[in-house]
This record gives sequence, structure tokens and C-alpha cells, in this order.
Amino acid sequence: MGPTTHYMMGGIRVDGDSQASTIPGLFVAGEAAAGLHGANRLGGNSLSDLLVFGRRAGRYAAAFAKANGTVGVDETELQTAAKTALLPFERGASGENPYQVQYDLQDAMHNLVGIVRTESEMRQALEVIEQLRARAERVGAAGNCEYNNGWHTAIDVGNLLIVAEAITRAAVLRKESRGAQFREDFPGKDAEWGKHNIVVKRGADGEMQVEKRLLPPIPDELKAVIEEMK
Repeated sequence: MGPTTHYMMGGIRVDGDSQASTIPGLFVAGEAAAGLHGANRLGGNSLSDLLVFGRRAGRYAAAFAKANGTVGVDETELQTAAKTALLPFERGASGENPYQVQYDLQDAMHNLVGIVRTESEMRQALEVIEQLRARAERVGAAGNCEYNNGWHTAIDVGNLLIVAEAITRAAVLRKESRGAQFREDFPGKDAEWGKHNIVVKRGADGEMQVEKRLLPPIPDELKAVIEEMK
């Protein structure tokens, strides 16, 4: 028996009014979007979150579609993506076992980036993630494309590694304990850190960039609501 991850305080960065992401035409709603819940999420908020911001996302997505018309698909990119997705079948049973790579990633994140965190363990986790990334490039899948969980896992592993790295790098950068993050080496809250979010993005060189970004000021109407709730 042990604790499991129910959700995380993070997600895709969006505009609060339209729910638009930084990718034109991509709108995000619900717990996939970041910024609404801060350092923790109250139980039961997810449904109301989805209803309110799902409606916003739908309205603005429809307006975007009407204004921009049909968006073409790059056939070369499409074929490249399809070829990459089918690579595990070329390796077959001789490739790395995707379930084992997934398990080893889960084990490392549980032991090194779990409920209680320290910088030394999280840096160790980053080393493990790099090792697993090399293994993930060699995963194989047997059988065919229909109802093939092994193939699905082989595709998923790459995404899991990206999320694991983003979580770990963000946790290393935030040198305080707040909400869902407890740092044994930084057990208290830091008032200055409370004014910042952490933004993870892909740089021009394709590498992951993690940066500390100042939060915008709270609008006066929200300040008034907060004061009423005190």
C-alpha cells in the first residue's frame, strides 16, 4: 500500500479568458490547463472547472475556426509521424520491452521525486530519465496495430519521459515547500517564490527550458472576492 498521484498542479499554459494555448488553434480546458489552482487543488473542483472553462474553450475555438477557415495538414510531417509511430513494429520482440521501461520510470519517479523531495535525489532522477530515454528509442512491439497495448505503451513512453523530466526540473528549480511540493532540504515557504510560476517550454534548439516567471498582479475584482471570503 502507498500513496499514488491523483493529479498535478500544472498543465498547458493558456490565456485565462479564451483558454487559447500558445499554439494557434489549440484550446485547453479542465485539469489539462495550468494556472487556475495554484499550488494545490481543492477536492471536487474538477467538474466545475471543466464546465466553466470548457464552455469558454468551446466558444473561442468555434470563433477561431470561423475566422481562420480550414487549416491545411503538412503531408510530409504526417508521413514522418506515421513512420515514427510504426518503428516499434520494425524492432519487434527483439526491441526493449516498453512495459519494463514504463515500470522503471514509475519506480524512479516514486522513489526519487515522490512526496518528500531533495535536490540530490531529483538530480539522480534526471540521470535515470536520460538512461530510460535511450532505452525508449529502442522499444519494440509485436503483433499488429489492432488493440495492441504494447504498441500503445511504446508510443506513450516518450511522452511520459517528457512529463517526468518537466516535473523534476520544475521541482528542482522551486527551492521551497508549497502546496503539493515538499522539499526536505527547503521545508518552509518562501514569500518571493510565492510570486512566481515555473514555465516549461521547448527552446529553439529543441531542448527543454525551465524558467521562473513572475505572476501577473491579481485583478481588483478578484481581490475583492478574496477579501469577502476571509
